[in-house]
Amino acid sequence: MDKKIEKQFAARAVELGKSGDAAVVDELLKLSNCSAFHVKRLAVSALGKLAGKVDSEKVVPVLLARVRDSNAQVRQYAIKSLAAYGADCVSALHDLRDIADNPSEKDYNRRDAKQAVEIIEEAIRIRKEKIIKHCQKCNVVIDSDEYSRSMKAFQRPYCDKCFDEAYLRRRNYDTEVELNKEIRANDGTLVQSAGELKIADWLTARKIKYRYDERIRIIDGYAIRPDFYLPEFDVYIEYWGMDTIDYKIGMLKKLKLYQLQGKKLISLYPEDKNNLDIILKSKLSKYIQLT
Repeated sequence: MDKKIEKQFAARAVELGKSGDAAVVDELLKLSNCSAFHVKRLAVSALGKLAGKVDSEKVVPVLLARVRDSNAQVRQYAIKSLAAYGADCVSALHDLRDIADNPSEKDYNRRDAKQAVEIIEEAIRIRKEKIIKHCQKCNVVIDSDEYSRSMKAFQRPYCDKCFDEAYLRRRNYDTEVELNKEIRANDGTLVQSAGELKIADWLTARKIKYRYDERIRIIDGYAIRPDFYLPEFDVYIEYWGMDTIDYKIGMLKKLKLYQLQGKKLISLYPEDKNNLDIILKSKLSKYIQLT
């Protein structure tokens, strides 16, 4: 697919998910079958955002098909979106359990599939046994659909009103991040900068598994998006690539969170790019044995 068209389709998928309008579901279903995996993953993600507003009988089978997609990132977004449909995803449990138990699957997909199974099973239990759950923010009683949607997005039980408030705050940031991922690393991961590309390819060349730009809660009540996380070694890598005031303020806050939690952090900067092999190897060797 032409890069310009792919970018237009990707932006459209994000726009439709952002709209929150149930009327866009058919267009998103078409985009979820696009040949470009970047468009597919964004369309699938947008379908997850429409949970509770659209006919799950129409959407869940499509998400289930994308769970079997050949691209790992498309599978990841489909898994997460299925969790948002909660008790309506009984038919997906078998596939999700298979992914969670599959040693050849990506670690992040196994983790997300396990979490999705837990959310769906709990939503089914809430609906079946009429269990009372309360919104963590305003304490009103929530139903199984509200539970699954909020747990998928925030790992907290929210009513629809509190969910929408929290979602609106996060939406603009997440949208900007996703659209800026346009540089493809050797393993297919889309990154945002030339510096991140070098780091991704360096790790891949050495067969070091990583998760890129995934939200991870490291302190209760706070969640961060490390540029790279090495799950086998519990090491975080941040590429501090910008020089604006707002960016530096965010950087200092992020560094404080890492420090408070005692995390193993490697910081890299634009000036390190030309000597990345030496610098990254030196910093990483403090935590793992490199050959």
